[in-house]
This record gives sequence, C-alpha cells and structure tokens, in this order.
Amino acid sequence: MRSAIALLACACILGLVNGSVVQKERLLETGRTVLLELAPVDPRSLMQGDYMALQFAIARDTREALMKARGVMEARAQRRLAAASGRIVARLDANGIAAYSRLDDAKPLAENEIHLRYRVRQGQVRFATNAYFFEEGTAKRYEAAQYGELRVAPDGELLLTRLRGRDLKPL
Repeated sequence: MRSAIALLACACILGLVNGSVVQKERLLETGRTVLLELAPVDPRSLMQGDYMALQFAIARDTREALMKARGVMEARAQRRLAAASGRIVARLDANGIAAYSRLDDAKPLAENEIHLRYRVRQGQVRFATNAYFFEEGTAKRYEAAQYGELRVAPDGELLLTRLRGRDLKPL
C-alpha cells in the first residue's frame, strides 16, 4: 500500500513539473517579445557560479506607484512594501522597449500597451527573475547588457530569454 501511495505521489509531482515545462515552452513559442531596460546590479555568486543579478528599471516606477496607491509615505514603511503580486500596464515604443504606464486598472489596453506581471518579494518589485546565469568565463560578454529580452503571455506572465546590448543586438 505504501509503495502504491509513493508511486502515485511521484506521478503527481512529475505531472506538475512536466505541465510547468510545457507551459514555459508554449510561452517561448507564442509570447510577445518585449525589452525591459536593466538597472545596474553587481554580478557574481561564489555558491551559484557566474551570473548577472538583474533589476529592471521599470521596477522603480512600479514600486513608487504601489507605495503611492497604498498611501505609504513613511520612510521606514517604504522599505517594508508587503509581499504581493499583480500587473502593471506598460507602454511599448517602436523598438518594443516597455516603460511604466500605470497599475492595472482593468481599463482596456491601447494598441501599444501590454500587461506585465510583477511580484513583490522582500520589499523589492521583481519582474520575471532577478538573475541571469551564464557559462563560467563568459562574464565579459554580458558586461554590455542594457536590456532584458522577455516573452510575455497575454496575462502578463514573463519569461526572460536573453540579454541585449545598447544597440538592441543579442549578446
């Protein structure tokens, strides 16, 4: 009986993991390409290897809008923005670079607008991920990164695909 329960639990876990993989693959194939400007952050992790810590510039505007919407003005309280998730509306320029427009207010989107899902963790607004891992010894290649290229699902879910330089060319 115990082995049957263990097999059933393993099958459920594998099903959930495979479902997640299929969902990410579908987003890579069908998601809209959007660029988010990077804000500088120090790379490297001795435990995890070479990586670039990512912070997107759009997160600052989102954080300010969230604090304003919640009426958080006291300096100490600003640092403790509660864990939350939601969406913003971003405006796309001709190159596909997203800029903060407003918090999602359920109003219809203009043609050049999209939803982007964010998560607040440890008082910081995060879009997609906060790290980009790369092969050891290739850090020099990524020093010129200015934009993160992401795929966006219609509901605003994001998946980082690669980094781009100032000229918008893939690194």
